[in-house]
Amino acid sequence: MTETRWNYNHTLYASYLGYVCQAIVNNLAPLLFLTLQRTYGISLGQITLLVTFNFGVQLLVDLASTLFVDRLGYRRCAVIAHVCCALGLAGLAVLPELLPHPYVGLLAAVCLYAVGGGLIEVLISPIVEACPTEKKDAAMSLLHSFYCWGCVLVIALSTAFLALLGSDSWRMLPLLWALVPAANAMLFSRVPVNSLTPEGGGMSVRELLRSSGFWLLALLMVCAGASELSMSQWASAFAEKGLGISKTLGDLAGPCFFAVLMGLARVLYAAFSDRISLLGFMRGSCVLCVASYLLAVFAPHPALALLGCGLCGLSVGILWPGVFSIAAGRMPAGGTALFALLALGGDLGCSSGPTLVGFVSERAGGVLQAGLLAAILFPLVLLAGSFWLRRILPERH
Repeated sequence: MTETRWNYNHTLYASYLGYVCQAIVNNLAPLLFLTLQRTYGISLGQITLLVTFNFGVQLLVDLASTLFVDRLGYRRCAVIAHVCCALGLAGLAVLPELLPHPYVGLLAAVCLYAVGGGLIEVLISPIVEACPTEKKDAAMSLLHSFYCWGCVLVIALSTAFLALLGSDSWRMLPLLWALVPAANAMLFSRVPVNSLTPEGGGMSVRELLRSSGFWLLALLMVCAGASELSMSQWASAFAEKGLGISKTLGDLAGPCFFAVLMGLARVLYAAFSDRISLLGFMRGSCVLCVASYLLAVFAPHPALALLGCGLCGLSVGILWPGVFSIAAGRMPAGGTALFALLALGGDLGCSSGPTLVGFVSERAGGVLQAGLLAAILFPLVLLAGSFWLRRILPERH
């Protein structure tokens, strides 16, 4: 009965919603940071630790998932991931009031939804790759666009909610957003879910670590994550501090503009993938990425610098899903372990890119342009690495 009522289109819809859920868990708490600081009297250092803790837990989940995902199965793990997201989001509103110290409650909530977010990152791409659909690279690009739309949705709706009902009503916000992963957990319990490889048929972590092709893909993934996050994480601060623009306008013209154009790039590639070479598109994107960083750094007018921020979003859109698609096509036996370790590499890039920007900017006397200029390293390395793919991982026919 399940197979006749639910089909793989429903699996794709659940997967798209899965990336919206990941956008919620990564972007909601930062919107509430100042409110949380006022409400519970916690320091900025403790607030910063929440971000570090979130991505640190996701990194550990990326690594640990290679040990249990294939044993438990994609469906069960997907349901667990979304339940953890729902409980963690609800916990933001509830746990600080229940536990003796509010900050412990916040850490517990972040830990819960970080486990869910990490699992979603590992699971959703191979679930879509395993669906019996054509144009795999187009499906992967479209899938990852939903993270972008999720970011825009969370920022826009949450900002409108707080503006209409006031910041004192903030506890309702995570409770309402928790309904999304809760509903998707129910959806994943019903839709058909395939595995990438037969049980026990995928490569082991040891086998992957011995493969030069895997290490090249991991390097590309690190650079993809760093190219994206180096700009997106600093876009608001760059607009406000580096360009002298108000925070409200800076957030709209910085992170939001970046996310919209990144999502647009993924949708456009999905629409025209049958006419475009994925590797060629990625190489062109790397060149545009370098140009967009240079425009943001050296533009003589703030409007042009903000255009550089937006073009960076357009340029990095295909990089992350593109590496996933190349990995699936050229290492089809990689299985869950391949996707999990590539997600780990991407998260390392997401952490190291913004860190490099911050470090170089600090050494340059707080000039963010210097840090953003250093970030050009990542798209350049990705571009160079793409030319080694043919030699180390030849395309399969």
